[in-house]
Amino acid sequence: MGFIKNYQELAYTQERKIVLDLIETGLSSIQPQNVMDKNFVLAENKLKILDNEFNLQNFERIFLVGFGKGSATISKTIENVLEKKLTKGFVIDTNKEEFKKIEFTQGTHPLPSEQNINFTKRVVNELNSLTSKDLVLVIICGGGSAMFELPFKITLDKLIDVNHSLLKNGADIFETNTIRKHLSSVKGGGLAKLLYPAKVISLIFSDVAGNNLSTIASGTTVKDETNIKDALAVIEKYKMKDLDLKSEDYTETPKEKNIFENVKNILMLSNETALLAMSDKAKSLGINCKIFSDKFQSEARNAPAILLKEAEENSVLLAGGETTVKVKNLKGEGGRNQEVALSAISEIDERTVIAAFDSDGWDNSEATGAIVDSNSLQNANKQNLNPEEYLNTNNSLVFFQKLGDAIITGRLSSNVSDLFIVYKK
Repeated sequence: MGFIKNYQELAYTQERKIVLDLIETGLSSIQPQNVMDKNFVLAENKLKILDNEFNLQNFERIFLVGFGKGSATISKTIENVLEKKLTKGFVIDTNKEEFKKIEFTQGTHPLPSEQNINFTKRVVNELNSLTSKDLVLVIICGGGSAMFELPFKITLDKLIDVNHSLLKNGADIFETNTIRKHLSSVKGGGLAKLLYPAKVISLIFSDVAGNNLSTIASGTTVKDETNIKDALAVIEKYKMKDLDLKSEDYTETPKEKNIFENVKNILMLSNETALLAMSDKAKSLGINCKIFSDKFQSEARNAPAILLKEAEENSVLLAGGETTVKVKNLKGEGGRNQEVALSAISEIDERTVIAAFDSDGWDNSEATGAIVDSNSLQNANKQNLNPEEYLNTNNSLVFFQKLGDAIITGRLSSNVSDLFIVYKK
């Protein structure tokens, strides 16, 4: 059985089946267990991570800190590999996992919460007096910005208001995390400063277009190149002065060179892994394939037009990245991938299939995305469903539940970005 639970209901044409098989291939390629089995190996006290090797005999204690969607599964693998060498660990994720030496907290996403902040406080209190003989493995996954959080001054309610405002205004991930870094004690290299002078090895699983390490989960172990003025510029751009943030609410991120000389940041996984796997699958089926971009960004409504313009006949077009949505209805149900698919319905012809989906199985709702073709519009018309009406109320999930085109996988341990497929016969 594959990842898509409603595969049979969705695969009622050969073209749809091909697109769904590509999705299955892409999701399989980015499952953390598969990645870790190949790239995290311990032999005779030598720990090999991708092309990097570390001698564990140089350290008296080994700690682990993991946060973000999928971090629990990854941390479980590390615990099994290190066994008795692991001193202690702390992990927060939305998916539960059982551990022997690691304390697990079930966190919330996409908004921060009291349990997320309490988890971060626990890590800060436990790991604030390390030495150069200590090693800390940090597992950083998408969603980590919400789950690993310790506000510098503002309250949780104010922090949630900031996140809501950024979401509503359609700020991109770089802008959003620029704000987050300067309202937090642990982002923008803040965790690296806390752990100094211990040796830090960060295993980073990217969900950010372009894989900017300082943006993924707000760059907790990466030197930040932005400053408070940059954060204020985002506030000004989106006219968010109603949030009433004061100058003392902001903090500058650490810039000390010696802190980051002790950190090794390793990019373990990105959407390129999924894109290449899907491309290989398409070619094995005898279909031409083009990877358009691994850092695709657009407003969700505009994404289909851009992708369709690049698509060629008798071929598959692939892209990875992240779209934004200007939210008009905070009570609407659905996510940006479903909005992409919903926007595409009126633009595609009878030769084209489009799918947009979130690699973690959860597009701000129980659906991971949607698949649409010319049958979708015909079925919508039969049910008197107006796509524009559902777009304007941000109710894409409701639309696709009625139409039957929502892709359902359940929450997954993978999280590398949104993925897009256009198949044109």
